[in-house]
Amino acid sequence: MIKVCSFMPAVTQMIYDMGLQAHLEGITFECPELALKEKKVVVRCILEEKNYSSLEINAIFSESKRSGKSLYYVEEPLLREIAPDIIFTQDVCDVCQIDTACAAAAVSQLEKKPQLISITPNTLEDVFENALTIAKAMGKEEVGHVYITMLSTRMARVSSLLQRKKASTRRVSLLEWISPLFNCGHWIPNQIAIAGGMDMLSNPAGDSSVLSWEKVVAYDPEVLIIAPCGFSIDRSLEEMYQLTTKEDWGQLSAVRFNTVFIVDFDLFTQSSASTLVDGIEVLAALFHSSIMKLPKRLRSRVHRFSVNSSLSKV
Repeated sequence: MIKVCSFMPAVTQMIYDMGLQAHLEGITFECPELALKEKKVVVRCILEEKNYSSLEINAIFSESKRSGKSLYYVEEPLLREIAPDIIFTQDVCDVCQIDTACAAAAVSQLEKKPQLISITPNTLEDVFENALTIAKAMGKEEVGHVYITMLSTRMARVSSLLQRKKASTRRVSLLEWISPLFNCGHWIPNQIAIAGGMDMLSNPAGDSSVLSWEKVVAYDPEVLIIAPCGFSIDRSLEEMYQLTTKEDWGQLSAVRFNTVFIVDFDLFTQSSASTLVDGIEVLAALFHSSIMKLPKRLRSRVHRFSVNSSLSKV
């Protein structure tokens, strides 16, 4: 049987989604909880279990990138013990996950050289193609097709409902980081569009980038989504004072309409096909609550933010 290591949480999620986890031997410390209970952690980060602020994290990663020193490392004895046939890695972001170059360096020390497959999506369509690539590499292409068809059907239902109800497009901003502010990029603008929104501050199919507060104020989003990469809702809440204390915060339409939402990051910045479709369903319900209801299984992933109540469920 083909033995696989996943150096990317999104790949791990898709492997489990497709029922192919029997092939999976090694994962990263950031992978889904079930995988962490069942599989060996091969990739580590020197920042594990540290509680830095978003500003401190940004500074640490910026310095790491400037110096060319990775914050991630591979447990090489464990990788040698597993002796995988395939390692799935990524080059979407060398800040928040180990990249192919680091993986290749670790693999170079192995007697048995596994195949390195980089999963590097830029758009939602790419993510779906990635699912098929994963399944095909594991000799289960037909499973990948079934998976993609099921998720495509769910997205089509959202689009069809919004079209039938003639839902108006909402002016949206989704932030991937709080301090400094980062817009959203890659596939997230695709998610927003399918859900009936438009984010003119985003960077479709490209990297997220630093965004000035002045641009946010001038754009004046009707709906503001806060989903910092790697942050749970509670963790994001700790950082919200950095937004609420900004000049003109109270004048934003999203604040006045009580449509500021904190959402778990992995519905957007973790590029597994299933979680991104979950994210689309969440966004559609937040943008068009009179048309779409938030699925019960996803309600704990979203909280409506207000300064007075701090944190309240949708």
